[in-house]
Amino acid sequence: MSSSAQPIAGSIVILDFGGQYAHLIASRIRRFGFKAYILPADTKAQKLQNVAGIILSGGPQSVYEKGSPQADPAVLDLGIPVLGLCYGHQWVAQTLGGKVAPGIVKEYGPVDIERVDSDLFSGLPKRFMVWMSHGDEVKELPKGFVTIASSRNCIHAAMMNEARNIFGIQFHIEVVHTEHGMEILRRFVDLCSPESWSIESYAAHVGEEILKEVGEKKVFMLVSGGVDSTVAFTLLNKVLGEDRVQGLLVDTGLMRKGEVAAIQKAFVPLGIRNLQIEDASEKFFAALKDVYEPEAKRAVIGRTFLDVQREVSERMGLRMMEGSPSTRSARSGQSPIGDWMLGQGTIYPDTIETGGTQHSDKIKTHHNRVELVQKMIEEGLVIEPLKELYKDEVRQLGEELGLPHELVWRHPFPGPGLGVRILCAEKPAVLEKISNSQFPISNSLVLPVRSVGVQGDGRTYRHALALFANNHSCPTDQHYELASSIPNESKTINRVLFCLSHAKPFEITFTPTYIEKGNADLLREADAIVTDAIRESNLYETIWQFPVVLLPFGEKKDMRSIILRPIESTDAMTAAAYRLPKDVLQNITKSILKLKGIDAVFLDLTNKPPGTIEWE
Repeated sequence: MSSSAQPIAGSIVILDFGGQYAHLIASRIRRFGFKAYILPADTKAQKLQNVAGIILSGGPQSVYEKGSPQADPAVLDLGIPVLGLCYGHQWVAQTLGGKVAPGIVKEYGPVDIERVDSDLFSGLPKRFMVWMSHGDEVKELPKGFVTIASSRNCIHAAMMNEARNIFGIQFHIEVVHTEHGMEILRRFVDLCSPESWSIESYAAHVGEEILKEVGEKKVFMLVSGGVDSTVAFTLLNKVLGEDRVQGLLVDTGLMRKGEVAAIQKAFVPLGIRNLQIEDASEKFFAALKDVYEPEAKRAVIGRTFLDVQREVSERMGLRMMEGSPSTRSARSGQSPIGDWMLGQGTIYPDTIETGGTQHSDKIKTHHNRVELVQKMIEEGLVIEPLKELYKDEVRQLGEELGLPHELVWRHPFPGPGLGVRILCAEKPAVLEKISNSQFPISNSLVLPVRSVGVQGDGRTYRHALALFANNHSCPTDQHYELASSIPNESKTINRVLFCLSHAKPFEITFTPTYIEKGNADLLREADAIVTDAIRESNLYETIWQFPVVLLPFGEKKDMRSIILRPIESTDAMTAAAYRLPKDVLQNITKSILKLKGIDAVFLDLTNKPPGTIEWE
């Protein structure tokens, strides 16, 4: 259900304050078999009089700050069940006379809560683990409310006014890492008694939208070979026919080892013949020379993708649709008039992390959301058939389309490929001092690079802390606990690593690094080692994604480090660090250390939040 849809009687409405999970809430509810719509937070109460229930989403801001998003207070007087989540929970408390203020300890990631009996929690364990992502908290309850759940650092982790059917929950019940989260959400939905709704086939539903949006035009589809673009390309072929679709696979030089050949082979049994392969690796390496800043790097990759697409389409005689004068100017006046749209395999997490809803914070710009693409989208020149789906829904759609299991369940791989997994820097980042005496400073090392994180629905860009142990072969439960607690308590750290190659901190030697063929080849080999190892260990489908990252430093001159980032997730909106078996970790580490140019290996222990899945 899109944010532009109007609510109808009997539906559940999510009022969006800009939270990372607003669409995830709607996705969960529609899987329960009920209608769900997402609307702006400030939607007037009179438009919501006939809906069955209202959910107030999370958001990146503080409810007490000037200019923060606000809902119509009258929604609380409609006599309709209301559930506030995170920011929504705080908004309910403040609007009805309670008090919201910064918490003494910020909570990000897994936290244990203790609950009391209530309509939402009865029958559940007295204590269970939930997923937090907040810096503010409800300090004083509004009149008529009682506390129904607490954590160690957040007394009012959940509240309710039973007489008014209004509930507030500080944690995120909509994410898979909250134990019993789906049960709690289902209980609220059942209280609302919404009308039933179902989609017999994702393909049929999305197919209708494609026919409406494309009309009589044709689609030039950028195919990366990943799950999303493969499903989107196959869907477009099925709905529009091969004569109205042309696929382009651009070899950027930043793809996985043997990936281009594997993609070509995978499409053969599908009968797909309208895919053009273009080796543009030299063009990408030239454009990325001396580019160090993460957002600038993504912008260059996005622009180069479009440059190659334009060159190929002109060479093939395809006439792309003409945009406005501003768009034509951005393309240097080289876009010929025609009836072809640009197709992309964008899914919803790409949109929301780029700040794609009214109040959401920009976590990072995806290559398919650079400025020129945004302009083309606004002018109706882009078709994105998967833009409101999550990864698990894309996989379901792929299987419905008849794609082979091994293709549908490939690990997600970013469109910019290894380009976002090579951390570029001209000089070491300035290290900020950590004064908190609770941290194991004597056996840890703050790394001279920063990475992107997501905390409290907002973007962070902070250092990683590496932990060491005398027996450095495998992290312990204590190390994983530190990975949760340190980012919550530190303003300078958003990731915690464990060093697999050294028993104690070493003096770092920094090497200026940007994306070029040698670095790409080095990371490609490390990535292949990891992929082969988890396939041989039958862990490939257990692990949801496994980024391998190249750092611009090592122990010795001209050497670099590798970060292993195995995670488990279903939708990319939250993720937990996956605990690899000791023997698998040891084998991977030994093999990577044999690569010429690598002398240190780290394991990322960080959940999402506070760390994003990718480092950039």
